[in-house]
Amino acid sequence: MSDRKMKICNWINGKAAEVAPCDWLEKIDPHSGELLWLVPDTDAVDVRDAVSAAQAAFPKWRDTTAVRRGQLLGQMVAAMRAHAQELQDCIARETGKPPQDAQGEVGAAIAQGEFFAGEGMRMYARSLTSAVPGKHSHCIRQPHGVAALIVPANTPLANIAWKVFPALICGNTVVLKASEDAPRTALLMAEIGKEAGLPDGVFNVVQGSGRRTGSELVLDPRVALISFTGSTNVGRWIAQEAGRRLARVSLELGGKNPFVVCDDAELEHAVHWAVLSAFSNAGQRCAAGSRIIVFEGVYERFRRVLLDRVATLALGVGADCNLGPLINARHQRAVLEAIARAREAGGRVLCGGSKPASAALAQGCYVEPTVIEGIGPEAAIAREELFGPVATLHPVNDLQQALELANASEYGLTAAIHTRSVDRAVWFAHRVRAGVANVNLGTYGSEPHMPFGGFGASGNGTREPGTEALDVYAELKNISFLARDGLI
Repeated sequence: MSDRKMKICNWINGKAAEVAPCDWLEKIDPHSGELLWLVPDTDAVDVRDAVSAAQAAFPKWRDTTAVRRGQLLGQMVAAMRAHAQELQDCIARETGKPPQDAQGEVGAAIAQGEFFAGEGMRMYARSLTSAVPGKHSHCIRQPHGVAALIVPANTPLANIAWKVFPALICGNTVVLKASEDAPRTALLMAEIGKEAGLPDGVFNVVQGSGRRTGSELVLDPRVALISFTGSTNVGRWIAQEAGRRLARVSLELGGKNPFVVCDDAELEHAVHWAVLSAFSNAGQRCAAGSRIIVFEGVYERFRRVLLDRVATLALGVGADCNLGPLINARHQRAVLEAIARAREAGGRVLCGGSKPASAALAQGCYVEPTVIEGIGPEAAIAREELFGPVATLHPVNDLQQALELANASEYGLTAAIHTRSVDRAVWFAHRVRAGVANVNLGTYGSEPHMPFGGFGASGNGTREPGTEALDVYAELKNISFLARDGLI
């Protein structure tokens, strides 16, 4: 492959854009360790160009009817279907997901697009009554302007769809800051949007690191809305900087999510969902169930069944594999170091805890699925989001203690409880400090029409996707008029 073909570009004003002289980041295949792409660490000049293109395209896109915007997004969804295999292959290559996981992600992104394309024919607001005779009042939704969308690489296409589709249907124009670990996936979506008929400048993509490219985008005063999914520390910085100019901000941040197993749970079913919650996508989910809280009465039996099931998980990128590598070597090191610190703190590693021994996986960023017990709730590994295939086990005496432990976190994104008791399920779901509470399911699994977001350090109170996303991506305007007597 020539150097030119290896270089990923930005997408500005409807076409691939050459970048100004800048540093180049290496995107490494997380499975093989080979160089995939060179990614520009886009500087202020090109970021400003992207924002300028979005700003110039905004008036016409704003004035396009919501129904027509929905039709164009529907055409984009159709183009995604036509390019589904290409999208799937790109996701699998950039992230190391097994093919069935990449295929599932493409399907989820398409479903997201379908939902928001349909919002063009709804875009509900409301009519209001008045105490003034003859006064009629109603609300409409209007776009903010240029939206900066910043996404991570754990589910790159789904993350893009969660933000791009609601932003566009509301009439905003977009500058997407792609993850440097999934740059080609973002570029493919921009190319698909062009093919589907999106006007130039409506959907722009800038590549690069959060430190440089992302910060330039956040600090641009022409950006009216910032939607960010990522770490809590970065989210706090964005909120602070955007707050200086009162830009609208949506933050979907970290999680350290509790998975509670009661003594009346169907254990095989609970283990199935615990394994998926903790280890699917190599644990790289903000909604991962990384704290497994189990009643003492079934703790030994649950642990035995859990370890037997984890032992069957296969690592790799084949269709017969359950989880792939972590996204890069830096993150792999961080997860392995966290496990080592847990050992030093007295934690007992029941399985996993290191790189796999297989020579076929030696060059990849793999970490074995790991279960640790004997760690108190104050330990770092029980408090901090790892974003890796690591779960801690915590025995409790009863539901009250389970709730207290579940809520003993600065995060509050998702939670799950497994029980046959409706009373227990309702009691826990209403009291757990989380934006999503699931019963007899995993800690993840939001659908396009369901609001997702968390409490505390997991976000700033906004919700995406669902119709609640319209409150993020649109301003609500109240319009009133007075019908005067004697004019008819």
